[in-house]
Amino acid sequence: MTASSPPAETKIAKRGIWGWVMFDWAAQPFFTVVTTFIFGPYFVSRLTEDPVSAQTVWSNMATMSSIVIAIFSPILGSIADQSGSRKPWIAFFAVIKIVSLSLLWFAAPGSPIILPVVCMIFASIAAEFSIVFNDSMMPRLTNPQNVGRISNLAWGLGYLGGMVVLIAVVTLLAANPQTGRTIAGITPLFGLNPVTGEDARITGPIAALWYLVFILPMFLFTPDSDKGLPFKSAIRSGLTELRATLRELRGRPVLLRFLIARMLYQDGVNGVLILGGAFAAGMFGWATMEIGLFGILLNVVAIAGCFVAGRIDHRLGSRTTILISLVLLLIATIGIVSTERGSTLFGWMALSTTDDGGIFATGAEKAYLVYGVLIGLAFGPVQASSRSYLARNITVAEAGRYFGIYALSGRATSFMATLSFSVATAMTGSAHVGMATLIVFLGAGFLLLLRVPERTIPQSEDKK
Repeated sequence: MTASSPPAETKIAKRGIWGWVMFDWAAQPFFTVVTTFIFGPYFVSRLTEDPVSAQTVWSNMATMSSIVIAIFSPILGSIADQSGSRKPWIAFFAVIKIVSLSLLWFAAPGSPIILPVVCMIFASIAAEFSIVFNDSMMPRLTNPQNVGRISNLAWGLGYLGGMVVLIAVVTLLAANPQTGRTIAGITPLFGLNPVTGEDARITGPIAALWYLVFILPMFLFTPDSDKGLPFKSAIRSGLTELRATLRELRGRPVLLRFLIARMLYQDGVNGVLILGGAFAAGMFGWATMEIGLFGILLNVVAIAGCFVAGRIDHRLGSRTTILISLVLLLIATIGIVSTERGSTLFGWMALSTTDDGGIFATGAEKAYLVYGVLIGLAFGPVQASSRSYLARNITVAEAGRYFGIYALSGRATSFMATLSFSVATAMTGSAHVGMATLIVFLGAGFLLLLRVPERTIPQSEDKK
C-alpha cells in the first residue's frame, strides 16, 4: 500500500473515527447555546440595564480567555506529544468546563456579574484546551486525503448537536416574557420563569450535561497514543520541543505564512461568533426566543455548509474552501455593519421600519437574517478546513505541538479583535463601529492566504 492510499478501515477503526467525531457533537452546544445565541445575548440585554457596557464586559471576558489560551495552548500541545496520552488531559479540562457551566444557573438579573464572567472564562479556556488535545488525535485516525471530509463531517455534526439543543431550548424552555408561552405555545418545562432569565440560565447546566454524556464515545472507542514520558519529564521535554518547533517554523515559511493568515482571519471569525448574537440583541432588543430562532437558522445553514464544504475540500483542497468561506464572511460582516433600523448597505437600500409586533418584523431584522445565512454557510467550513489543512501538512509525530501552535494562531491575537470592538465601541458609543473592526482581521487573513499553496510536505512524509 502506498503512502497516499487510504488505510483499511476495520469496524474498530470506524468506531474510533466516529468516537472522535462525536467530540464535536458534545462540545458544540457550549458555543452555540451558551456563548453565541442564548446566554451571551441574555448577559448583554437582560442581566444588566446597560446593553452597551454589557457588550464591552462580554468582549473583555473573551479577551481575557483568549490571552490565557494563546499562551498555554502550544505549551500543552508540546507536553502532550511527550506524555503521549491525550484523554487524561481532556478529562481534566472536562471537569472544569462542566462545573463552570453548571454555575451559570446562578446568574440572575441584577446579581453581581463577576460569577458569570469568571465561569465563562474558565469554561472557555477548558473548552479550547480540550480541543487542542482532541484535534491532535486526528492525523493518526485517517489519511491526508480523508481528513478534510472527516473534519467537516465532525463540524457539521457539531452544529447539528448545537441545533438540537437550541431547538429544545426555544420550543420547550424559552418563553415570551409577556405571554409566558414558548414558540410551541406551551408553558416552559420545569416551570422556568423567563422574567428572571431562567430560560437562558438553564443553558449552562444543559450544555454541561450534554458534554458529559456525549464525550464518552471518544473515551471508549477512539484510540489514544501510547503513554510516553512521566509528567515532569514530559513538561521539560515538551518545553524544549516547543522551542525547537518555533525555530523550525522559520525553515517552513509556507506553513508559517498559513498560521499567521489563520491567526488574522480566525480573530475575525471569533469576533463574529462571540459578538454577533450580542450585537443583534443590543440593536433589536431580541429576547431569548428571537435569538434562538436566529441561531437555529444559522445552524441549519451551517450543517449544509459543512457537508458541501467537505466535498469541496476533498476535490479542490482546504485552501480553496477557506478562501471561499472568507469571502462570504466579509460580505456578511460588511452587511451587518451597514445595517441601521431603516436601511442597509450604508443607506443604499431603504428598509421598512414597520413593526407589527411579530418575530423579525422590521426590514433591518430581515436583512440581518440574510447576512446571518452567509455567516452560517461559512463559519463552519472556514474552521474545519483550516484544521484539515494543517493535518495534511504535518506528520503524526509532530501533531500535538503543531496543533498547539495552531491553537495559538487562532488565539494569539484574538484578544485584539474583541479588544478592538471594545475600544471602538467605548470611544464612539456605537457597536456598529466596533463590529467594523472585524472586517480588518478577515480581510488581512484572506490576502495573506492567497500566497499559501495547498501542500507543503511530500505525501510520503504524511504518516511518519
